[in-house]
Amino acid sequence: MDPLLNLSQINAHKLLSQNEAPGSPASPDAPSFRDLFQKALQEVNTDEQAAEREARNLMTGQGTDMHSAILAVQKAEVSFNTMMAVRSKLIEAYREVMRMQM
Repeated sequence: MDPLLNLSQINAHKLLSQNEAPGSPASPDAPSFRDLFQKALQEVNTDEQAAEREARNLMTGQGTDMHSAILAVQKAEVSFNTMMAVRSKLIEAYREVMRMQM
């Protein structure tokens, strides 16, 4: 099983499937989009910091497990690329809304 395919850091799909259908009123205890987005950004930042720490430990000789360092770097790269794809889609959606005529 490839650990890079298990992207449990971004639980947007899971959270969206638990909420009601789009356009319906959200329940009062449902997390806001802002909260979900901030949490995802924090998780990407955590992944980046862990990758940096693993790489630094490997270079200084404190860590001898090259496999875990490579996995941490790859996990951070996948998280970052996913975040950038979401960012691009958000900007694209914003521009589309701004082009709409009222």
